[in-house]
Amino acid sequence: MPELVLQLTRAGFLALLWLFVLVALRVVRSDLYAASGLRAILPGGRAKARSGRSRAARQLLVTQGPLAGSRITLDSRPILIGRADDSTLKLDDDYASTRHARISQQGEEWYVEDLGSTNGTYLDRAKVTGPTRVPLGVPVRIGKTVIELRS
Repeated sequence: MPELVLQLTRAGFLALLWLFVLVALRVVRSDLYAASGLRAILPGGRAKARSGRSRAARQLLVTQGPLAGSRITLDSRPILIGRADDSTLKLDDDYASTRHARISQQGEEWYVEDLGSTNGTYLDRAKVTGPTRVPLGVPVRIGKTVIELRS
């Protein structure tokens, strides 16, 4: 009987080890896709359809955080985000720096840039390390605040 228990314990441990490896690979894969900006499949299993026309961003919407529901109409001027009094979007958030991030237009596209913040700026789940293009509807997280560009 002890030999059977030992074999079952070994098999159970091996199964748990493989489960851990598979979960770790899935997390790494999702992080790689998030960092590259690729999205082949939408939630629900539907393939992403490409539209022939491009929609321009017209407003910045705060979707989460203390300022949820706030909207800023976009023009050609950059939007400064942080705790400073002269910020376009002034955050009252301990996780936001005084001069945290800037969203600016280059041509028809909008880009987010971290301004050396302590806690970082995230586009979807990827940390922003340089000027990064912001697609419509993709969340940008700064501390507890989440913003999106909308048409």
